[in-house]
Amino acid sequence: MNLTFSLEDLPEAARQFWANFPKARVFALNGDMGAGKTTFIKALCAAKGVNGATASPTFSIINEYRFKDGHDQDRIIYHLDLYRLKNLEEAVEAGVEDCLYHPSAVSFVEWPDVVTDILPADTVHIYLSVTPGQQRKLVAGSAHPGEFRPSLQ
Repeated sequence: MNLTFSLEDLPEAARQFWANFPKARVFALNGDMGAGKTTFIKALCAAKGVNGATASPTFSIINEYRFKDGHDQDRIIYHLDLYRLKNLEEAVEAGVEDCLYHPSAVSFVEWPDVVTDILPADTVHIYLSVTPGQQRKLVAGSAHPGEFRPSLQ
């Protein structure tokens, strides 16, 4: 999937994203600081009907949001920001593995490099970058990160 969008286009970009990945459960977000990872996750949460504020879990590491799916079932979205973690052991101690393998939750992982070895095989890898016109370019696909490293230029 390839998308280029502005801040005003975020709701439509989120809708298109969910249409492309309706059953995916784990998303690994890559991009430079300021690329829009958290902002995009907020739009994805809003598109799912998450009520209340969503914020970056930089200091808490994991935020949990709730929404109702199309069958009126309660569902969970985990938003993980692993920027401050030094290694896999810290990630496991923080409960990251529980989020990644929760059977009915969706997980968004910012700065996923520290947990690459424990990401599920079907993780959707998302790469965000800022275009010269200050739009965001998103490239996403389901493949091991070593096999899927798109050019964001």
